[in-house]
Amino acid sequence: MPKPKMRATPKELRAAAEAELTPLGEQRRELLAKLAEVERELRPAVVAAVNVELPLRRVAELTGISPNTARRWAAADLQ
Repeated sequence: MPKPKMRATPKELRAAAEAELTPLGEQRRELLAKLAEVERELRPAVVAAVNVELPLRRVAELTGISPNTARRWAAADLQ
């Protein structure tokens, strides 16, 4: 006779959800920290590129930031 399937308890389901989320959350936090580090170096380079009139579309293609972000960074640097 087949064994009846045991249903997971809510506590077990929550523990499984936490186990799945924990490494992904850690990875995301690490990537956001790395992104912040890269942006500290990227921002002045973007501003310099905009100041020498490199087209915003090209800046966006090369960096992955939007043309609006490049424009905003350059404008903030002028203030």
